[in-house]
Amino acid sequence: MEVSRIIAEIDAQILKLQQARALLAGTPAAVTTQRNGRGRPKGSKNAANAAPSATARKRKLSPEGRKRIADAMKKRWADRRKQNPKG
Repeated sequence: MEVSRIIAEIDAQILKLQQARALLAGTPAAVTTQRNGRGRPKGSKNAANAAPSATARKRKLSPEGRKRIADAMKKRWADRRKQNPKG
Protein backbone atom coordinates (compact mmCIF):
# COMPACT_ATOMS: atom_id res chain seq x y z
CA MET A 1 0.00 0.00 0.00
CA GLU A 2 1.10 3.52 -0.66
CA VAL A 3 1.86 5.73 2.29
CA SER A 4 -0.57 8.45 1.15
CA ARG A 5 -3.41 5.93 0.95
CA ILE A 6 -2.63 4.64 4.43
CA ILE A 7 -2.64 8.18 5.77
CA ALA A 8 -5.97 8.91 4.05
CA GLU A 9 -7.53 5.80 5.62
CA ILE A 10 -6.18 6.74 9.06
CA ASP A 11 -7.61 10.25 8.65
CA ALA A 12 -10.98 8.76 7.69
CA GLN A 13 -10.96 6.55 10.78
CA ILE A 14 -9.99 9.50 12.99
CA LEU A 15 -12.87 11.52 11.56
CA LYS A 16 -15.33 8.68 12.23
CA LEU A 17 -14.08 8.34 15.80
CA GLN A 18 -14.33 12.11 16.37
CA GLN A 19 -17.90 12.10 15.06
CA ALA A 20 -18.82 9.18 17.32
CA ARG A 21 -17.25 10.96 20.30
CA ALA A 22 -19.10 14.17 19.50
CA LEU A 23 -22.41 12.34 19.24
CA LEU A 24 -21.83 10.61 22.57
CA ALA A 25 -20.80 13.89 24.18
CA GLY A 26 -23.88 15.63 22.77
CA THR A 27 -22.11 18.07 20.45
CA PRO A 28 -22.68 16.86 16.87
CA ALA A 29 -21.84 20.22 15.27
CA ALA A 30 -18.31 20.25 16.65
CA VAL A 31 -16.87 17.84 14.07
CA THR A 32 -17.83 19.37 10.74
CA THR A 33 -14.40 20.88 10.06
CA GLN A 34 -12.75 17.84 8.45
CA ARG A 35 -14.91 16.86 5.50
CA ASN A 36 -13.61 15.17 2.40
CA GLY A 37 -16.61 15.85 0.13
CA ARG A 38 -17.63 19.06 -1.59
CA GLY A 39 -20.71 21.16 -1.10
CA ARG A 40 -23.07 21.58 1.80
CA PRO A 41 -22.97 18.79 4.40
CA LYS A 42 -26.02 16.57 4.68
CA GLY A 43 -28.43 17.71 7.34
CA SER A 44 -27.24 21.30 7.14
CA LYS A 45 -29.53 23.87 8.71
CA ASN A 46 -29.09 26.15 5.68
CA ALA A 47 -30.27 23.51 3.20
CA ALA A 48 -33.95 24.18 3.90
CA ASN A 49 -33.51 27.93 3.60
CA ALA A 50 -31.62 27.86 0.29
CA ALA A 51 -34.11 25.87 -1.81
CA PRO A 52 -37.27 28.02 -1.54
CA SER A 53 -35.52 31.28 -2.36
CA ALA A 54 -34.45 29.94 -5.76
CA THR A 55 -37.94 28.78 -6.68
CA ALA A 56 -39.93 31.60 -5.05
CA ARG A 57 -38.76 34.27 -7.48
CA LYS A 58 -39.71 32.65 -10.76
CA ARG A 59 -39.69 35.05 -13.68
CA LYS A 60 -42.66 35.19 -16.01
CA LEU A 61 -42.40 36.23 -19.63
CA SER A 62 -45.25 38.17 -21.18
CA PRO A 63 -46.71 36.99 -24.48
CA GLU A 64 -45.37 40.16 -26.14
CA GLY A 65 -41.88 39.48 -24.84
CA ARG A 66 -42.08 35.88 -25.99
CA LYS A 67 -43.15 37.01 -29.48
CA ARG A 68 -40.27 39.52 -29.67
CA ILE A 69 -37.77 36.80 -28.77
CA ALA A 70 -39.30 34.36 -31.28
CA ASP A 71 -39.20 36.97 -34.06
CA ALA A 72 -35.60 37.87 -33.26
CA MET A 73 -34.56 34.21 -33.39
CA LYS A 74 -36.36 33.66 -36.69
CA LYS A 75 -34.57 36.69 -38.13
CA ARG A 76 -31.24 35.43 -36.80
CA TRP A 77 -31.68 31.99 -38.35
CA ALA A 78 -32.82 33.50 -41.66
CA ASP A 79 -29.66 35.65 -41.75
CA ARG A 80 -27.56 32.62 -40.98
CA ARG A 81 -29.21 30.62 -43.78
CA LYS A 82 -28.44 33.44 -46.22
CA GLN A 83 -24.76 33.40 -45.21
CA ASN A 84 -24.39 29.61 -45.47
CA PRO A 85 -26.44 28.23 -48.37
CA LYS A 86 -25.59 24.49 -48.18
CA GLY A 87 -28.23 22.99 -50.29
